[in-house]
Amino acid sequence: MLQAVTSLSQGVHRPDDRAVTSDLTVDESLLLHALGWEPVDLVFGVSVTAVQAGAWTWGRGQLQSPSDAHNLAVSTASSRLRQECAAVGGHGVVGVRAGVEIHPRHVDVALVGTAVRPIGSDRPPVQPFVSGLSARDFALLAAAGWSPIGLAFGASFVYAPRRDAATALRQSRQNVELTNPTQALYAAREAAMERMQASGLALGAQGVVGVQIAEGPMTFARHVIGFTARGTAVRLLAGEHRTITPDIVLPLNDAVVQFEAEALRGRR
Repeated sequence: MLQAVTSLSQGVHRPDDRAVTSDLTVDESLLLHALGWEPVDLVFGVSVTAVQAGAWTWGRGQLQSPSDAHNLAVSTASSRLRQECAAVGGHGVVGVRAGVEIHPRHVDVALVGTAVRPIGSDRPPVQPFVSGLSARDFALLAAAGWSPIGLAFGASFVYAPRRDAATALRQSRQNVELTNPTQALYAAREAAMERMQASGLALGAQGVVGVQIAEGPMTFARHVIGFTARGTAVRLLAGEHRTITPDIVLPLNDAVVQFEAEALRGRR
């Protein structure tokens, strides 16, 4: 912490004389400086991708068009995020927040994060990294010898088959499992996870961390079950994984328990 404050007090020469804009907390900014990195600017990546007309009508199996539209939207938004990061001199983006909205005719994806770079460096790499991890997790990852590469993602939308009249009547009068939605959710999950893993492998990753998932029926098409997954693809840069020794931290801002006179009532 002392090294981080000293670094801030000495000031860093910025070739472009840009003011720093960041959504990182004070703790995260100081932690980055202690690691030898600095925030550069807030960067964005947005994409709106069309879904083919009639994609949500009744059918069987997976809906290919919405799945492809989702993956294309995330990929395009991520590429634009990298471009903005490189334009401001960043080496990567941390703390990426993703807003994904799926509509009947289009998929909207908006990515927001903070571009960062090593202190004193003004030449960004050809391919800046993109990370959904917080600055604190990024620092832990770097200390262990790993580095984020990019966002890995996958989506799948599957029809929940119609029930026949006898099945619908039986399920309406007793507590039984709705097998059609259950099987559709399993199928969507397997396909989405496979696509996310394939996305990470395409980036040259050795794993995916910080995975976030969302699942359930579409609000505008209740007969379709959707499953989306995204995380941060990581790769080991050091010769081997380095074990981090944890430090014990005791907070000094504990709540003060005051004496309550009412607690003496009824006592002698």
